[in-house]
Order: sequence, then C-alpha cells, then structure tokens
Amino acid sequence: MKTNRSRRFWRALVAGAAVAGAVSLTLSGCAPASSSASTDILRVASIGNASFVQNFNPFSPTALGMSKTAVYESLMVTNLAKGEIVPWLASGYEWSEDGLSLTFDLNDDLTWSDGEDLTSADVTYTFDLARKVLGDATYDYVDSVSAPDDNTVTYTLNRPYTPGLYELGVQLIVPEHIWKDVDDPAKFQNPDPIGSGPFTEVENFSSQSYDLLRNPNYWQKDKAVYDGIRVIAYGGNDAANIAAINGDIDFGLGFIQDIQKTYVDVDPDNRGYWFPAVGSTISLTLNTTQAPFDDVNLRKAISMGIDRDSVVAKGMNNYTHPSDCTGLSDAYNTWRDDSIVSQCDWTTYDVDAANALLDESGYERGDDGMRVSPDGTPVEFSIGVGSASTDWIAVAQVISDDMKELGISAPLKVQDWSQINQALFGGTFQGNIAWSGAGVTPFEYYRSAMSCRTVKPVGEEASQNFQRYCSEEADQLMDQFAAATTDEEQESIMSELQALYSETAPTIPLFPGPEWGAYNSTNFVGWPSEDDPYATLSPQASSTVIVLTTIRPRD
Repeated sequence: MKTNRSRRFWRALVAGAAVAGAVSLTLSGCAPASSSASTDILRVASIGNASFVQNFNPFSPTALGMSKTAVYESLMVTNLAKGEIVPWLASGYEWSEDGLSLTFDLNDDLTWSDGEDLTSADVTYTFDLARKVLGDATYDYVDSVSAPDDNTVTYTLNRPYTPGLYELGVQLIVPEHIWKDVDDPAKFQNPDPIGSGPFTEVENFSSQSYDLLRNPNYWQKDKAVYDGIRVIAYGGNDAANIAAINGDIDFGLGFIQDIQKTYVDVDPDNRGYWFPAVGSTISLTLNTTQAPFDDVNLRKAISMGIDRDSVVAKGMNNYTHPSDCTGLSDAYNTWRDDSIVSQCDWTTYDVDAANALLDESGYERGDDGMRVSPDGTPVEFSIGVGSASTDWIAVAQVISDDMKELGISAPLKVQDWSQINQALFGGTFQGNIAWSGAGVTPFEYYRSAMSCRTVKPVGEEASQNFQRYCSEEADQLMDQFAAATTDEEQESIMSELQALYSETAPTIPLFPGPEWGAYNSTNFVGWPSEDDPYATLSPQASSTVIVLTTIRPRD
C-alpha cells in the first residue's frame, strides 16, 4: 500500500537521519534594472485581494502572502509534490534515540537583511514569541528549547511527537533584535520588515501593487540574483486571467477555464502550467455546533446527494478528481487504505440511497417536498463562498442544485472573502466551501478535521477545524501515531484514522485541491513542472522560496 520512498521518508523523521542539503540551481548574474518594464522584476499575481494593506507580520492571519514566502524563511520547507521536507535555514536535523530531543543544525553565515547575523538565538526567541502570540497550547509537546551554540537549536519534548519536525521546521523565523522592542507582536503590522528571505526591501507600495526588491544581504549569495518581485492585486480569477493572457503576469495564475487553449496556446513556447492534486482537500463544511448538522447521518446523506463528477467537471474544469471517503489528497496516496475506500459508499453519488437515509433518520418531507428535522425545523443551509473564487462558486452551485433532489434548500451565500472568513473562522456559518489542513503526512489533515485540540469556541477565531468537530478517539489515535517509531505501527494507526474519518464524516470532502501554478517564461526560466517537481508551482506554498531562488532571468 505504501511505497518504499514514503517509508524511507517517514523513517527519517523518527530515526534521526540527517537530511541532505537543499536542492537548487546555481544562478547566473544579471544586470540591475529599475524601470517598471524591467525584465528582472518577476510579476506575481495575488488573487482575491481587492487591495493591499502594508502588513508583513508573519504571525498575522491577514499578513501579505509574500511575507511568508519571500521575506521570512523557516528551518525547513516542504514540497508536497514529492512528499519531502527540504533543509533551508537549517542544514540538517537529528532525533535522539528516545524521540524526546530534536536538534537542528543551522547553515553557516546566515544573515538578516540589515546585515546582522541570524543565529540560533533568533530561532529560540521566535519559538517563545510564537507561543506568546498564538497561545500557550502552541507546540504543547515542547518542554524547552535551547541554543548550545550559534548554529545549534535543540527542542526538548515532553513526549515523542514526530510531527514536531514538520511543525517546528516550518515556523518562520524573525529577528530578535527587531521584535524584542515590539509592544504588541500580534497587532504589529511590520511595514518595513527585516527578514532573511531573498526579497525583503519594500518599494512602491500601493493598494494595488508593491515591489519587494532583493535582500542586499541574502545569505545564499548566488541565488535569486534578479532585481525583485512585483506583487499585483487582482480581485478575482477573471481579472488575473485577462492579465495573464495579455502577458502581464509571470507567475501565479489561479483557476482558468481550458488553460491550454486560453492561456498556453497563445504562446506555447513560453507558457506552461502544472496543477498536481496535492493541495488541501476542498470540502463542503457544515457547522457541527448547529443542529441538525451534528447528525452524521444527515452529513452522509448530503454527501451521497452530491454529484462529484459534475462538481469536478463544471466547477474545476476536470483539473482534479472526486474525493473518496478517506478525504485524503493525492499527496497522501502512499498512505491511503484502499480496503476502507472499497467498503464505504457515502462519497458515492446515489440520490435514492441519500433519500432513503434521510427517511430512516427522521427527516421527513413536508407537503412542499422539503425536508424537516425531527423537531419540525426545516433542513436548510447556506453555502458560503468568496466572490473572487469563480471556480468554487460554480462548485457551490452544483451542490445547491443537487440538494433540491433531497428536498433540502441550500442557497449560495457569495460575499467578499473577508466577510465569508469572518463567519467561517468564528464558527457562525451554516455551510461553506472550505479547505483542510495539509502537511507532509495525513496527520495534519486529520487533526484539522476532527481533533478536539483544534476546536475553538464559537466566536473565537479558528485557523483549522472550522466545522468544530471533536473526536477524542481521533486524538488518541493521533497521539499513538505521533509516538510510533515503526512503519507497521504508523500504517496501522493511519488506517484506523481513515476508518474513523469515514465512520464519522466530520467534513464532506469534494476533491483534492490542485496546487495552481502557471508561468510565462518570456522573462524568467527554470520553473518546476511534472517532469522536474523540485517544488510546486504555487506562489503561496512552503516550497515557493525554492522557486524564487531557482528561477533565473532569461539570457
């Protein structure tokens, strides 16, 4: 069921294997340019932003996306296209024999953009700051962190917790000498950031675009040797698509109908795309704090009433495929238990079975043909979706139409994403098209779907588990998985988690989200692709920094 590559990778997490150096290309130099038409400025689309606010605080949920991919860096980065974790600020790591100590070795000669040294003290400071800003429960498996010397960081754990490699490794690191003087780190907008990333110098900031010029003290001196990046705001897919078709974007296109014909064929020598289905699972998420959505039979009946083939065809242009009852994306194919998939039916389109389950569960039809709950209240829910996401709007419309066959009213609620997210994060929504957690293993997915530890009270902002579903059994299994040290244990526990997810249907998975990625190589070359998956082709992924430091201006 699992490939040797997957086994070798996960064993490295628990057995103390040091990771080899990051994969990248040596870049040639290029002459500086300053005009707005410079071919040494990478033009990146930021879709879904009506306007920008100069917020480069990596701890802020409303921070500009490039603050987390170009300005600040982490010890490690993840590449879901290959299911691997890649060294970055750290050159490697090592677990102790008992799994209670994780040590990172930093690269030599790390610097901040102001020329100050980046040392292990910055890493330990960032860890403490993250706990202060994000809450004491953050990294609750860590007892302490220490810096034996300038290039070594050691985390002491209170229990074996192998996912800590991913979580601690991808924490963005900030400079202590800057942030120690910030009064309120959570609200600090950090308009002129000091970072370690390849592009840190903010120029020409406006509500519609901004430039990030090259870090003058970037520690990888032979990488990212072009002038900078220009980030351009597009309120939705349509506006970004027009700009891309016209050749005004180099990187960052999202959903577009028939991309081969409408985008690539306009200039096939220079344009390409790659949409691997390894992103977050996209689901119809129902608020389980509200009746009747706390009823698993209702959730499963709704799921059986959704024609996922139509969802994928009409909403996603067949760029992905329907989800199965494990909810796992293609990033986790080597973990998927096919025996569970073959035994479940609640993600299979079957209107008759859906209606039968509703009848059996006491959701009767009224005289108007619409369903009512056992207490007599109508069975209805709105489907929230951001107005910028034309693909997800089409997805929601298919679901809304499908629900009519079940006697359920499910109108669309299309608003600006800021409004949708306020209800989604705060737990006041009914239904929403939403995304899952994602990491190198399915652990992160199931934690975001059903862990009690990720449940926030209604009114308190949640960053995952928007449905607020709590399974103590899931937490027990995840604890066992985190402490497991053999392939056999991990496989067995993960199969149990998949079975529990299928049994309880905390979310209604629709399809694995494509990692959207398109490029125009007129000005820059060296892009990742299916044939060269050194990173995903996305401007918002952990591996984006690998892209930014690998592409180079065309000669």
